[in-house]
Amino acid sequence: MIIGEIEKALEEIRPMLARHLGNIEFVEFKEGTVYVRLLGTCHGCPLSQLTLKAGVEELLKSKILEVIRVEAV
Repeated sequence: MIIGEIEKALEEIRPMLARHLGNIEFVEFKEGTVYVRLLGTCHGCPLSQLTLKAGVEELLKSKILEVIRVEAV
């Protein structure tokens, strides 16, 4: 159930990332941490940590109480 909620929230983020030729992939949810993989131009981008923390993490935490943090793998 939580994984479905995470996937749904990530769908909201994908259009923003796609505008910059990037994407995000859900990898795992474990002990409050969502693990994702940044794809396309997002992978290795100097601003990827900002996108991850200020964008992805804040959105997921606001929508899903069980989410404590988001980490890229």
